[in-house]
Amino acid sequence: MIEVNHVIKSFDGIRALDGVDMHVNQGDVYGLVGPNGAGKSTIIRHLTGIYRQDAGEIFINGEEIFENAQMKGKIAYIPDEIFYFMQANTMEMMRYYRGLYASFDLKTFYRMQEFFPNIDVKRNIRNLSKGMQKQVAFWLSICVHPEIMILDEPVDGLDPVMRRQIWNILLSEVEERNMTVVISSHNLRELEDVCDHVGIMNKGKVMIERSLSDLQDNIFKIQVACFGGIPHLSENFKILHMSNTGRVHTLIVRGDRDVAVQEILADKGEKTIVDILPLTLEEIFIYEMGGADYEVKEILF
Repeated sequence: MIEVNHVIKSFDGIRALDGVDMHVNQGDVYGLVGPNGAGKSTIIRHLTGIYRQDAGEIFINGEEIFENAQMKGKIAYIPDEIFYFMQANTMEMMRYYRGLYASFDLKTFYRMQEFFPNIDVKRNIRNLSKGMQKQVAFWLSICVHPEIMILDEPVDGLDPVMRRQIWNILLSEVEERNMTVVISSHNLRELEDVCDHVGIMNKGKVMIERSLSDLQDNIFKIQVACFGGIPHLSENFKILHMSNTGRVHTLIVRGDRDVAVQEILADKGEKTIVDILPLTLEEIFIYEMGGADYEVKEILF
């Protein structure tokens, strides 16, 4: 569906994207995460055809996206800072979207109105709160029935009830129409609930790209209660973080969890107590960035 190969983009001699590789399958909900300045918004503007790369390739359904009006007609994009015409209300923007997208469904627009009861459709959108402006953007975008929806900080400014409603609507569209969704967000706890694949960006590159389940299986927290000091693991494992409280040692480890348990028991004896604890996406992000010159303080979870 979406294929990004070795994409490079520079602004005033500074590389914002430094060889990005990224792959999103049809029907995926793909979370793009990373620190500020990692290049998330820049790659999103390439996926939507706003920017043209200096080098590399970007294909959507096998076609280049830049200046491809037909392919852009299959994409709905909601940026962090939403643009509306100066005097436009929701009804006027609806008519604009109908003219812009051949797939816009008027029946869906009126059916979806019940999910956004607080929106005054005849009020100037620019006079609405930021959260309400985001609601209008979702409302209009869903009515396009896009094949791909690309979202940059999608639920910023929304209250918890509306956030949950937005996610439910999106996931319903994914299930019913096999829609593909790419989400850039700093809210990792929410992404964990909705995404099935994750790409972690840093310094203009995608460092890690995996399914969320594979990512959580490959990095884990292990707590060991034992005598005789720090538990030993072979070179087959990379220890991302280590701390201890008395005889209880906590390690964040990358590798095979079952083999890790076997090695620790062989090293410390059968009386050793070993617990494997899953990591949240937020914890994985912290420790992965900790391995990439990111300052990570001593945190006990």
